[in-house]
Amino acid sequence: MQLSKKTYSGYQEYPEKVLQFGEGNFLRCFVDWMFHELNKKNGFNGSVVVVQPIDKGMVNMLNEQDGLYTLYLRGLKNGKAESSHETIDVISRGINPYEDFQAYLKTSENPEMRYVISNTTEAGISYNENDKPTDAPPVSFPAKLAVWLHNRYTTFNGDASKGVHIIPCELIEKNADNLKKVILQLAEKWGYEAGFVNWLNSACTFSNTLVDRIVPGYPRERIAEITQELGYEDKQVVEGEPFHLWVIEAPEQLQKELPFPSIGLDVLYVKDVTPYRTRKVRILNGAHTTLVPVAYLYGIDTVRESVEHPVVGKYLKDAIFEEIIPTLDLPKEELEQFANEVIDRFRNPYIKHLLMSISLNSWSKFETRVLPSILEYKKRKGSIPQHLAFSLAATIAFYKGKRGEEAIALNDDAAAMELLKSAWASSDGSEKALNEVVTKVLGYEKNWKMNLNEVEGLNEAVTKHLVNIEEYGMKKAIEMI
Repeated sequence: MQLSKKTYSGYQEYPEKVLQFGEGNFLRCFVDWMFHELNKKNGFNGSVVVVQPIDKGMVNMLNEQDGLYTLYLRGLKNGKAESSHETIDVISRGINPYEDFQAYLKTSENPEMRYVISNTTEAGISYNENDKPTDAPPVSFPAKLAVWLHNRYTTFNGDASKGVHIIPCELIEKNADNLKKVILQLAEKWGYEAGFVNWLNSACTFSNTLVDRIVPGYPRERIAEITQELGYEDKQVVEGEPFHLWVIEAPEQLQKELPFPSIGLDVLYVKDVTPYRTRKVRILNGAHTTLVPVAYLYGIDTVRESVEHPVVGKYLKDAIFEEIIPTLDLPKEELEQFANEVIDRFRNPYIKHLLMSISLNSWSKFETRVLPSILEYKKRKGSIPQHLAFSLAATIAFYKGKRGEEAIALNDDAAAMELLKSAWASSDGSEKALNEVVTKVLGYEKNWKMNLNEVEGLNEAVTKHLVNIEEYGMKKAIEMI
């Protein structure tokens, strides 16, 4: 028996109010769950139409289950492991615009349609010069949305009350500003009338956002156990952690229309999402990047094991609380609370997060996630943060490509890989040679956007730690910080 409206006794139909680009696990575990909660607890009385943003996708599978799916939330709550599940019934249908473009366009003619949500990956919000307004559909997401918005404007003769709130969830800075910029660029190129541009600017809103929830997705390894527990087959099961945070630069009207905070959801309506984005990138993402090479070379394979390890776990907490948090401008109490939540999330017993899965493109990640903390710490304190410098040394050691006798499956930018390979190949392991490796890495301006050898004390600190790692091994070197 498969999950469907025939087999689910609680099935309800709601007016279609939300157009959503993306049918993947994250949006279904995050935004769709929130609208589901708003229906239950606030009488929102709305459903989501899901649009498949690329040619190949899963809306057909979603439609086979009438938009229904089971959501499992599993993680630590107040220090205790908790698992819960419920059926989410907020999706009315899925549309593949590559198969039925007119059905997609027709949704813009629905007077009750009010919100546009998207998560089309970081590459989704981009300008494609080959897109045309006559394409059915255009290739890029912004072009699809531009055609949809123009059809809505035309259908309702520019009625300001038929404007929509556009809330992208792509993980790029100023996601809404970038999306609007591309749509206006397309409107100009395509010769759309000035009235449409005025309507877009005055009747529609674009809200920059930050989203945060770990979503492992479809629980393939335990689906047989889940099917037995549920008593029906669900091909769209999705798993996520209880923690969730949605920060939205929302106009007052949107806050009134979507009162997520009033029903207990962690949605923050703010004037500027930047400090929250910086907090997440520096603490959560920065902690991951700081941890990976140290823990892996120590002999650990998962995030949870690392955090719970008496030595590696202490190293990570010291890096966060003593070196990252002092570089941020939000209230200290708020930052420490967020950091403690992050550590609990890393300890989630239901998620097996492999360190190697986070190691992809470590150099670009270090530049965006950790380097800003090093530079800001140096600026504020006048010294080099030793735990973060140790992580940089460990990253250099990691790219030597060996953990004992075991080869490390390195995966990074080709130029960065070649630089490290060449640097290590010419090193004889002496202190002088290791300093030359460090000098080459710190001087790699293509990655750092600057020459890090010019940061007073950084080369010396990283070299010292790299010498200790190479001479004594990670287990001894970490104790010498």
